[in-house]
Amino acid sequence: MLKETIQKMLNQQLNAELYSSYEYLAMSAYFESENLSGFSNWMGIQSREEYGHAMKFYNYLLEARGTINFSQIDAPKVGWKSVEGVFQDTFKHEQKVTESIYKLVDQAITEKDHATNIFLQWFVTEQVEEESNAMKILDRIKLIGDNKSGLLLLDHELGRRAAAK
Repeated sequence: MLKETIQKMLNQQLNAELYSSYEYLAMSAYFESENLSGFSNWMGIQSREEYGHAMKFYNYLLEARGTINFSQIDAPKVGWKSVEGVFQDTFKHEQKVTESIYKLVDQAITEKDHATNIFLQWFVTEQVEEESNAMKILDRIKLIGDNKSGLLLLDHELGRRAAAK
């Protein structure tokens, strides 16, 4: 049985992951409005991944005989000034998610909740990948600068991203 504090934090993370999905969907829509369908594809897949993360928390809470508590999800930001701005926001967001996961791990350790700690280790590893991917794309965007051809090449490359099975 989950202790009250860890259950509350798991529910907060569930809702945060749903927000992440929503935010990446907004970014996908922004890229479509800019005719950058490759970037849109990348963000659309990211949105679905974040929804999958939310479902991992949902299922874990149910398996651990916890209670699901949904909260209101804020509207995501819409409209950016640049592709670089979107990926700056993406990287900052992933850093925030990492911090949240680490707080959950710390709480699981404090409560000696070994099952939850083990469950969270997948997310610790996932966040290393998420931050790395966002930073690599941001670095490439900075390298491209104002070169429209370079931006279109990166758009094409990101358009080849396929959802994990």
